[in-house]
Amino acid sequence: MDRPTQRILLVEDDPELGAQVVADLRRAGYEVDWQTRGTSQHEDLGATYALVILDLMLPGLHGLDMLKQLRVHSDLPVLVLSARNETPDKVRALQLGADDYMTKPFWPDELLERVRARLRRPVLARAGRLEVGRLVLELGARKVWLDGREIDVTRVEFALLSLLAKRPGEAFSRAALVAQALDPERDGTERTLDVHVSRLRKKLGGGDMIATVWGIGYRLEER
Repeated sequence: MDRPTQRILLVEDDPELGAQVVADLRRAGYEVDWQTRGTSQHEDLGATYALVILDLMLPGLHGLDMLKQLRVHSDLPVLVLSARNETPDKVRALQLGADDYMTKPFWPDELLERVRARLRRPVLARAGRLEVGRLVLELGARKVWLDGREIDVTRVEFALLSLLAKRPGEAFSRAALVAQALDPERDGTERTLDVHVSRLRKKLGGGDMIATVWGIGYRLEER
């Protein structure tokens, strides 16, 4: 049986570049919708698209603001494509939930390979259920099981664990985890993050399921 065609949303205001990206993606077999302004209508994007390719400097809503609002509603993969190549811009985009960041100008073949790589790794399991090795998370019910036994976790611990579980094996920076899982007005520090990770590790049996990536942060191992 043929796989269904995957649909991509491109948000890019440069007419020449946008047309080229659309043409390249369609030749590669993807369906593509293209919009030239940043918008705040995000509730249904995850049901429609497999990936968003997002510029930052957009008319209407700025790309980072669009990304931030999108993450309230969806874990839809987002690849940022921007002429801004300063490290703080890249870090901020990743902290807000971008899955990848490419700078302009770029090679079309590299963009296609990054798209393929991201689409090979689905973010969410069916019906809001994540399974990573011995670990199961029910996202809607905010419940966690390990080896079939329910684990009692706090709101912050669940947010942290679900972020790691959506991309098992990938290293998350401590700054990104602080920005996405902790309340910046109450406990948004890397030191507090380390405390939450330590407690979560104990609840998961005290092993190395949540591995430390030295100099970067943490990742969830499939054990």
